[in-house]
Amino acid sequence: MLARDFILWLSTKPSVTNMIARRGMKNGFARRFIAGETLEEVLTACASLCTEGRTISLNHLGENVSTEAAANKVFETYVHLLEQLHDRKLPGNISIKLTQLGLAVGREFCENLAHQIARRAHELHRTIEIDMEGSAYTDVTLDIFEAVQRASANAALAIQAYLYRSENDLKRLEPLRPKIRLVKGAYREPKNIAFQEKSAVDANFKRLTTQLMEGAARGTFFPAIGSHDPAMAAYAQAEAARLHVPQDKYEFQMLYGIRRDLQDQVFREGNPVQVYVSFGTDWCPWFMRRLAERPANCWFVLRSLLAERKA
Repeated sequence: MLARDFILWLSTKPSVTNMIARRGMKNGFARRFIAGETLEEVLTACASLCTEGRTISLNHLGENVSTEAAANKVFETYVHLLEQLHDRKLPGNISIKLTQLGLAVGREFCENLAHQIARRAHELHRTIEIDMEGSAYTDVTLDIFEAVQRASANAALAIQAYLYRSENDLKRLEPLRPKIRLVKGAYREPKNIAFQEKSAVDANFKRLTTQLMEGAARGTFFPAIGSHDPAMAAYAQAEAARLHVPQDKYEFQMLYGIRRDLQDQVFREGNPVQVYVSFGTDWCPWFMRRLAERPANCWFVLRSLLAERKA
């Protein structure tokens, strides 16, 4: 837990993230987790994944946009991503962040852009997924998701297992029959709103997995199990089997480059796998939050940085 907190703290320090950003692509260690900085790079990586039978969810990295002009530029990028997936016949969708769409500018402004993206996706017979960010944004993210889902019926939402509130949030969302991406959570949250110990987070992840699979058996949820933990993957498969949920009524979601062995195993066992593929120049804070989820990855990065210093 100390290692995780330290990495999350470092991720907020520009002097650290800028140093890693300067070296990450040059040294190559970031490319294990980041598909590239340009659209062409990421689409090439996606084509390879799709050929193997996976689907993809494209994530254009960045957050906390503070001007209308910047948010409109992000909006245009998201629409372009959808159109590129359609034109290249790549199975999958896009994942959007509301703070990237100008939530700081205003809720109505942000919600309008989210609606437009969902409508364009609907025209292309595609879906969108809305990421869940820090707890300061949970309520407004739920509100905007509900509005978009009611209007277009093609949106999914991430729910974080480390938040105490998530069980009740799922109950609130069930009437919308949504796809829910269940993740453990990657932000530093206080103990009054979030489980702090890994064992407690894991236990709640299992409870929420059961809640989602029971919904899948009723036809009210489409679970997307977002974990790189073999125990969580095994638990989800066992619950699906116990509740007789067909394999086409749920999926696993995993991050590009992380636990590729587990991705292959789950896929070989007949489960749909969607790979969350991130790209862009603003990759370092996101990258460090992923390291915090699995601190063992830090040694991979540190070895690369130390090798450069010795060169």
